[in-house]
Amino acid sequence: MIPTLKGFTQQMVPVNGIKINAVTGGSGRPILLLHGWPETWWEWHHVMPLLAEQFSVVAIDLRGAGFSDCPPDGYDKATMARDAHEVMFALGHERYAVCGHDIGGMVALPQAAIYRKAITHLAVLDVPLPGWSQWEATTARIWHFAFHANRDLPERLIIGREYDYVSAFMAERFYDHSTFNPKDIEIYAKAMALPGRTRAGMEWYRTLAADHISALDYKKRPLEVPVLALGGEQRFGSNMVPMLMEFASNVTGGSIARCSHYVADERPDEVAAALIDFLGVS
Repeated sequence: MIPTLKGFTQQMVPVNGIKINAVTGGSGRPILLLHGWPETWWEWHHVMPLLAEQFSVVAIDLRGAGFSDCPPDGYDKATMARDAHEVMFALGHERYAVCGHDIGGMVALPQAAIYRKAITHLAVLDVPLPGWSQWEATTARIWHFAFHANRDLPERLIIGREYDYVSAFMAERFYDHSTFNPKDIEIYAKAMALPGRTRAGMEWYRTLAADHISALDYKKRPLEVPVLALGGEQRFGSNMVPMLMEFASNVTGGSIARCSHYVADERPDEVAAALIDFLGVS
């Protein structure tokens, strides 16, 4: 099943020694959308048409997810940030906004820190970030961080059971289950079942200790671009602004009501409205 979205086109973009699947549409100032685990670019399919009315929208499958390549290594977030930045450059966007959710937020932060002249705005949605002062205390309480970091074990338990795992995993992190679309879960599960993708997704977690050390350096030079920090009120919403203030000097945001972790799935209208309002800030 290859998901398509009216008004958007897909292409494979060669960058950083691999190929990244990019979905593009709209016109205007560019914004890059980075998904989380266990999703793909499809995470944003409700948000993208709303943004495309005013902006050039690019959503990618991260290295190791969906139809992007899944090489044996390169899953540290700085390398994944380079993938994403080179996609935007290849598409002709020398300056752009970036918005990341979950693991995508962990990629967006180093992207903004490393490619400072390119990034105009940074938005991070519902995720604890490597480098945060509460990183170790917080992630120690999140069971899947440790499980996914185990070498080989998660793959042995998940492969062949992708739908069971993805559906249970996401259901645990929804607040409003009326927004939970089983067809979307099937898209994510089938993407994970593609060769190598389950292993690659686990590699995102196996680099987090190193990502944490790298992110401590980003704090030495706080970001000056506008930063939007949003989360579900039932998940990380209350933590987002104080967490991003450790990395940046100009942070706004807060919690999205009646929402848990999957903010773009549960509350796409609110997410799109917040991004549109935020991108009006120069």
